[in-house]
Amino acid sequence: MAEPGNLFAQVESAFAAHQSIPLFERADGSQMSRGELLGQVSAIAGALDAAGVEPGDRVMLQAEKSVASVAVFLASLKIGAVFNPLNTGYTASEIGYFVSDSEPKVVIAPAASLDAISGLARQHGARALLTLEAGGTGSLIEAARNAKPSGPTVPRSSDDLAALLYTSGTTGRSKGAMITHGNLVSIALSLIDHWELRPGETLIHALPVYHVHGLFMAVNASLLGGLKMLWHEKFDARAVLADFGRAKVMMGVPTYYTRLLAEPGLNRQACREMRLFMSGSAPLLPETHAEFFARTGHAILERYGMTETGVIASNPYRGERLAGSVGYALPGVSVRVADEFGRELPRGETGMVEVRGPNVFKGYWRLPEKTREEFRDDVYFITGDQGVMAQDGRLALVGRAKDLIITGGLNVYPIEIEQALNAMPGI
Repeated sequence: MAEPGNLFAQVESAFAAHQSIPLFERADGSQMSRGELLGQVSAIAGALDAAGVEPGDRVMLQAEKSVASVAVFLASLKIGAVFNPLNTGYTASEIGYFVSDSEPKVVIAPAASLDAISGLARQHGARALLTLEAGGTGSLIEAARNAKPSGPTVPRSSDDLAALLYTSGTTGRSKGAMITHGNLVSIALSLIDHWELRPGETLIHALPVYHVHGLFMAVNASLLGGLKMLWHEKFDARAVLADFGRAKVMMGVPTYYTRLLAEPGLNRQACREMRLFMSGSAPLLPETHAEFFARTGHAILERYGMTETGVIASNPYRGERLAGSVGYALPGVSVRVADEFGRELPRGETGMVEVRGPNVFKGYWRLPEKTREEFRDDVYFITGDQGVMAQDGRLALVGRAKDLIITGGLNVYPIEIEQALNAMPGI
């Protein structure tokens, strides 16, 4: 595969000889091939071209999950724009802040959301306001039908921005994490290799696609790895369980697994075709890990990542998957546990998790001082997570640094309280 450049160029290369192969299968049984996706991407890219989007411009999307959402992402990359997805739960006032901060050239959202922010979007330079409704309909799709298809994919370097993702903003206003093409390619290829994702396999996709996990991991790894996706627009435990018999891989969050455990039909027979269950985005309780293994014979593979870094560490595909551990740094990624000055601590001591590698973001959008604060002089990113590294390099997280409780002169980490609560009957 070519060196990292425009991620979409790599998708086109991966699809070149396999355009008729199904890529998405929706809940109603309808399918979309790789070639059909490329056609929709070209059409949407044409609509964005017609709206005046140029390389480096932001394309903001807040929409319910659909295949069209993925096509908007890829179309943005195709023309060299910066994709800016927003959580579907954001309110009009929150969207207003993001519009004023990112200044998108195009805003795509359901009509009800656009009505509330149209004036502000125009004020901040939006040239077009297009609708995308649940199920993939709206004025964007109409504009794509009528637009001249986009030309060749715009060249981008690995350091050029591909996406702008806003963080949760737990310590104030959300910050825009600048994700490059190189970051996205690195994340996808690393997961394909580490988790042994194989061309022709089928992945159950039930995650949202407005964040790193669902889009930059599950979708991108499928696109570059040659996987087919069983496309669930929302997570429904019974529907997902029904797909286990015709899939090999599932990426999920801990809540998905607790909901699956509530299904009487979850057993070894139901999971006989599955090869790998992965969990991320939140801590997986050891009890969930143990119960899932007892019911299915599968040890959930837990990994660790964040918006700014994609995946940092993972339990091994071949090797012991320990509950309560997020595993080892991925190849090419350097992880250390350090003190407040960035000095690496001895193995077994608790400190700040810091990371460096091709997966780490470029910085915070229009916040150069904040960016400098979050990176050490040797370019390690300060994650804000407290962790402890075992002698063999296996990492365990104990909580966010800002959540540390100091009582009687002693440090109490959130995970210690959680473990005590989890041990109580009835919780």
